Amino acid sequence: MNNSELAELGQQLRVDSVRAAAAAGSGHPTSSMSAADLMAVLLARHFRYDFDKPDHPGNDRFVLSKGHASPLLYSAFKAAGAIDDEELLTFRGLGSRLEGHPTPRRLPWVETATGSLGQGLPVGVGIALAGKRLDRTGYRVWVVCGDSELAEGSIWEAAEHAAFEHLDNLIAIVDVNRLGQRGPTRHGHDLDAYARRFKAFGWHTVEIEGHDIDAIDRAYAEAESTTGQPSVILARTLKGKGVKAVEDREGMHGKPVPDADEAIEELGGRRDLRIQVQQPPAARSLHAVRAGHLELPRFDPGDEVATRDAYGQALTALGGARGDVVVLDGEVGDSTKSEAFHKEHPDRYFECYIAEQQMVAAAVGLAARGHVPYAATFAAFFTRAYDFVRMASISGSGINLVGSHAGCAIGQDGPSQMGLEDLAMFRALYESTVLYPCDANQTAKLIGEMADLEGIRYLRTSRGKSPVIYGPDEEFPVGGSKVLRSSGDDRLTVVAAGVTLHEALAAADALDAEGIKVRVIDLYSVKPVDRDTLRQAAEQTGCLLTVEDHREEGGIGDAVLDAFVDGWPAPRLVRLAVRTMPGSATPEEQLHEAGIDAGSIAAAARLLVEENVVR
Repeated sequence: MNNSELAELGQQLRVDSVRAAAAAGSGHPTSSMSAADLMAVLLARHFRYDFDKPDHPGNDRFVLSKGHASPLLYSAFKAAGAIDDEELLTFRGLGSRLEGHPTPRRLPWVETATGSLGQGLPVGVGIALAGKRLDRTGYRVWVVCGDSELAEGSIWEAAEHAAFEHLDNLIAIVDVNRLGQRGPTRHGHDLDAYARRFKAFGWHTVEIEGHDIDAIDRAYAEAESTTGQPSVILARTLKGKGVKAVEDREGMHGKPVPDADEAIEELGGRRDLRIQVQQPPAARSLHAVRAGHLELPRFDPGDEVATRDAYGQALTALGGARGDVVVLDGEVGDSTKSEAFHKEHPDRYFECYIAEQQMVAAAVGLAARGHVPYAATFAAFFTRAYDFVRMASISGSGINLVGSHAGCAIGQDGPSQMGLEDLAMFRALYESTVLYPCDANQTAKLIGEMADLEGIRYLRTSRGKSPVIYGPDEEFPVGGSKVLRSSGDDRLTVVAAGVTLHEALAAADALDAEGIKVRVIDLYSVKPVDRDTLRQAAEQTGCLLTVEDHREEGGIGDAVLDAFVDGWPAPRLVRLAVRTMPGSATPEEQLHEAGIDAGSIAAAARLLVEENVVR
């Protein structure tokens, strides 16, 4: 296409964005119209992609970070022949693949779900890391950002990480259209303000007029030829470009244009241009996945081993058996024990430093390219990245997250370091898996199982050492549990996991010496929960006592209640959980102060027996 044809293509993308939003009665056409020329030149001259083979290893990758501009993306798909006009006009309709914000659950050409602003570039960094350090097929990663989202701190975590890793296969395009949702952006059309910031982080910057076809083309070529650093193209554009009623006007965000027919006429009418996107170069498969025999570490019953140590050893073994496993850590690898993997497989280890949002985003990007990421930090610090985890769930991304130093049992470090909300956070995610092992062999087996699960997988590890109670050949299916104490005379059932499982066993032994029999269930699979075992325990003992090193809301107690749905009668349920604000103390003191140690469990059981609450 020559420049005049590209200008016509830009107009077509504007028209189709207007039409799609008008058909839906909602959407963001003005945010799409500002970037239409940027998209036209990219699609017709620089993007290399086989729409019939979205998994082609040589395909360039495109991320629309400003996901609300989805009408532009879908209009581009139509111009490339991936969808037809009939489907375009189903935008935002029930059952349509063309959602208000794009997701890979619906469309094979979408890399990641966007819409929570500030996430597309961080995920793009992860995709570029895969291309630069692992896949090495030569694909480029193009990310279109809005200027409003440059206020997000996650953008600058991504900017620093990309420069540090010399990701010259990453090209960001910033649509600087001056207007945000409610008014002007922080820097308006001051391209140099953005350029100074990117330059400070080590990026190559290009400032252009975003509606000048020739300038856009030259900028893309310059970015493609830049080596050793990522590039950003800062394009001055006008929101609602081409339609006087909305062009560069406040108050027009997120609304169809007032008169679609008039706007389409002003833009020159409907067009039906089709473009042949460049095919990607031939490339080998993304990565050779070794399918060796997995030899997990084995621990002897009675040994004292921290589950975080077992995680590091199991992960290292998994990496030796599978070449698709990659590991990310937030500069706490000596504490999470991810460093063990780094020593054996340094080429597949990604240090993300104290940037938890970027760590999770990079994991999503690596997963999008077919790798199996394990990302670890303190359980408490996943709160920093929870929106990224939420969006990863929307994407259907398969990532493994491991939170260490969970609960008040970490001891003297105090509440800022204690993960006391993490089980609730991860249980709330769509189709997530939440695991909480109590010993080293259980941890090792679950780490191996996580690799082949779907969706978000979370495993909680503990700081302190705990006794190994299971043999190395024991199996722990996801969705299961283990009954560790049981008799026909059980007065109640204690349900625990992780640290409190050991406290529950000690309490059961003490109670047994007093003639009080209690059942003990190890609920290592917090989600999905073992409904059958819990229902049976409720029928046979009448009362369930849950004990957790976690806040009462959303943790093990609520997971147990999930077993009693679909009309199944709920049992008597008593909960022991962390209800106070801990301070600094030893682990033993912390558990006692929280009322979740063996003594507290035994006392609660005795009280229930004395009050004839249980049979």
